[in-house]
Amino acid sequence: MKKIGLIVNPVAGMGGKVGLKGTDGQDIVEKARAMGARPESAQKAAVALQVLSAIKEEIELITCPGEMGEDVARRCGFEPQLISGISGQTTADDTEKAARDLAGLEVDLLLFVGGDGTARNIYNVLGDNSALPSIGVPAGVKIHSAVYATNPRNAGELAVQFLQDASLPLRRAEVMDIDEEAFREGRLSARLYGYLQVPCAGDLMQHLKIGGTGTEASVLEAIADSIVEKMEPDIVYIIGPGSTIEPIMNKLGLKNTLLGVDVVLNRKLVANDTNEKQLLELIAGKQAKIVVTVIGGQGYIFGRGNQQISADVIRQVGRENIIVAATREKIFSLEYERLFVDTGDEEVNKMLSGYMKIVTGYNEELIYRVG
Repeated sequence: MKKIGLIVNPVAGMGGKVGLKGTDGQDIVEKARAMGARPESAQKAAVALQVLSAIKEEIELITCPGEMGEDVARRCGFEPQLISGISGQTTADDTEKAARDLAGLEVDLLLFVGGDGTARNIYNVLGDNSALPSIGVPAGVKIHSAVYATNPRNAGELAVQFLQDASLPLRRAEVMDIDEEAFREGRLSARLYGYLQVPCAGDLMQHLKIGGTGTEASVLEAIADSIVEKMEPDIVYIIGPGSTIEPIMNKLGLKNTLLGVDVVLNRKLVANDTNEKQLLELIAGKQAKIVVTVIGGQGYIFGRGNQQISADVIRQVGRENIIVAATREKIFSLEYERLFVDTGDEEVNKMLSGYMKIVTGYNEELIYRVG
């Protein structure tokens, strides 16, 4: 019988929809809660575990007490074995102790639910030389690391494949994290911490996030010109984060939040650095459009760094009112030749699937598949 270890970071992703861009540190967690943030990771853990439940008679699930694994495991029909000595405060120390204990129990696979901070905690314990295979279930705000599956369901699918197929190859995948304080101030500072071993199977694992490649400014200006010229009166424009989108706000002469979400109406700034609640209020009863870009190297348009544009916001705006902008260089460098979404809502993910236009220049478009 195979043994699988499970660690859930219950506060991962809470800062996304309220615009806090992460939940590293207890003070930020409390601020997120005060702003109405809801836990996200248990639901995403459940999606992965529901896939794993198909082989639950063949595996022994070992996890942490309470909300760090036990609660969601039992809801999904598992009778897990529990490790002890976790404080219950769900701190980084708790995650690291859990990883240490599970590695000591010689589990065949470590499944962890969180974001880049959680991956760092796992790496701090396992290090570069560990042979323990790991799979991250994406639940954080900023997921730059390549140790995560493309979405929670695929994390479960990959875990099943790995546990049933001993020949499935492993590769060293990067653990990256950024300075959240700098991120909230609009500065992106990412660092490589090390590598974890992850299973490989098709396009179930995401790639390392790639930053800007020095694309000619004229290409980004052309994209901005094309989008700005077609902006319609009395329509609310939700402007997503990213350096590809920044020239649009510059063209309008408006203050831009590089790593946040801004709102424009009739070419005037309505709000800077908004959260999900504000967006829902600003588009209530109005026609709206969303402008987003593609994350380089990964191919995500929703669910990575722009969780303020939530499934509820997307549903209200409608698929036909989404504008995706990216350079041809960024699109053609995507290994999987398709775009991804991970909104946390299966219905909205399906709504977004299919072919979608991407603005790649002045009156230039590509058609690319989503999902």
